[in-house]
Amino acid sequence: MISSDAMSPAELAALLHFHAEAGVEWLLEEEPVDRFAEFERARAERGAARASQDNRSSQPMDSSPASAQRDARTNAASRAPAAPVAATPQLAIPHEEAVAAARAAAQSAGTLEELKSVMEAFSGCALKNSARNTVFADGDPNARIMVIGPVPNGDDDREGIPFSGKQGQMLERMLGAIGLNRENLLLTNVIAWRPPGNRVPSQRETDICRPFIERQIILAQPRHLLVLGNFAVRFFFGGNESIHHMRGQWRDLDIGGATVSALASLHPQDLISAPGSKRLAWQDLLAFRARIDV
Repeated sequence: MISSDAMSPAELAALLHFHAEAGVEWLLEEEPVDRFAEFERARAERGAARASQDNRSSQPMDSSPASAQRDARTNAASRAPAAPVAATPQLAIPHEEAVAAARAAAQSAGTLEELKSVMEAFSGCALKNSARNTVFADGDPNARIMVIGPVPNGDDDREGIPFSGKQGQMLERMLGAIGLNRENLLLTNVIAWRPPGNRVPSQRETDICRPFIERQIILAQPRHLLVLGNFAVRFFFGGNESIHHMRGQWRDLDIGGATVSALASLHPQDLISAPGSKRLAWQDLLAFRARIDV
């Protein structure tokens, strides 16, 4: 193993860049830790504790009056009925009611700004409780092209802007390759609140959030959608196929009585995780550029 002290600044920078691209964000220890040795020490300590307890239990019993009183109190306490546990209040709104509330809230918005305010005030989706921000949209609200991802990531949640951080930088390079930029598009996500741990939203959460993204599309009136990633493409296209099976496909979506054409493609994170996929994304982007130029 090469020590960092023996590396030139350029070599060290290249190594750090490699770790960053691989997703390493924190250096937790100054020195390597032998977790196997830690486990063996902990197991030995537990064994010693059990042996000590067995030795204590094998000692002659104290037959003094004070000891008998203590034992009687202990036995009485063990026989006493347990205190009733207070029932946890059920805070979750029934599924149908939550979806209906989301639909009514979305329908009440007549503009994108009103929709943003409505979503920030909405409390019917549990995802909002753990998220820092309602990640609504970014870019030009009058654009006729929308780019839609799945859910906010950690950077989005901190900034309150979709496609932030490394994923945003990758998206900007993707768009720039076909002569587009994020300032002239409307960028958003299917879900406006980051799920804890970046997990996939549940069906309940998806159903509750559906009226908001559909209303956003209706109010923005785009001609074309660029839909990125597994979750977002399945949300709009249906089915359970992976993005690698659905990418490059065009679908005409009926949203609020209006028809909008949508192209499925890879998410920027797909290209960060698997750079070899850039070739496939490039094919999709060329097809998208050709369609919007018509």
